[in-house]
Amino acid sequence: MAEQAIKADNALDDVWQKRSKVATPRARIWRRFRRHRAAMTSLIFLIIVAVLAIAAPLVAPNDPVKLYPGLTRHEPTSEHILGGDLAGRDVWSRLVYGGRVSLSVGIVAVSISVVIAIILGTLSGFYGGRVDMLIMRATDVMMTFPGLILIMTVVAVLGPSIYNVMAVIGLLGWTGMARLVRGQILSVREWDFVMAARCLGVPDRRIMLSHILPNALAPLLVAATFGVAGAILTEAGLSFLGFGVLPPTPSWGNMLIGAQSINTLEQYWWLWIPSGTAILLTVLAINFVGDGLRDALDPRMQIS
Repeated sequence: MAEQAIKADNALDDVWQKRSKVATPRARIWRRFRRHRAAMTSLIFLIIVAVLAIAAPLVAPNDPVKLYPGLTRHEPTSEHILGGDLAGRDVWSRLVYGGRVSLSVGIVAVSISVVIAIILGTLSGFYGGRVDMLIMRATDVMMTFPGLILIMTVVAVLGPSIYNVMAVIGLLGWTGMARLVRGQILSVREWDFVMAARCLGVPDRRIMLSHILPNALAPLLVAATFGVAGAILTEAGLSFLGFGVLPPTPSWGNMLIGAQSINTLEQYWWLWIPSGTAILLTVLAINFVGDGLRDALDPRMQIS
């Protein structure tokens, strides 16, 4: 009897060890994402950019808004590694602090859009009928307006500032994500576990929040990632045109204002190449991370 009990315990231990080796969904997603080399490299780059922005006072000791005598259009030196801008401010400090503004605009604006998209898309897809028609027709109307022109118009009325830019981009950029959420909800609501919850009398609110929405968020996460890149580009364009973040507050977009002159483009490369490169690499990295998330979250991927 003792030997049989020992064998049973060993067999049970083997079963638990095999179960522990089975990858969880999160582990499988992370494994797939890691195999996307461009996405992993981009993620590391974005982490570095975020750390530099957060630790700006440490890595950029010069005041980004202070005017330094003799630094106007001054070429890079050991003290000012990226030289001075048109007004005599340190370009490196403005580049690092500008990362705070540009990344904040992208994250906050997309967060606003995601909240609106989740609310409207879930209500539209779950209830259908007149609710769906009303919300989707309003979405179609919003999508008929040229996005950048509409944002510029609203910002011109409200006045250019970082907070207005965040709010306007977020409040006007939800349409595509709302339609995406609606499509996912229309599919998920027909699954068996949702029908079972309805038969058991589970309230609609709980069905939407606990059963349907968690199973429809994967495509939204990917869309939100691409949305951050789009918001950063939009802010840069608005700031370049004078409708976004205005100097002396630094942002990558308004640092490009000096590039409007041919003379500046030809002779003062440090006034526009650093900020332009920062925008290019950051947006490219975010898009690569979005590609990696899309592949990792695709249930058809069979990467072990």
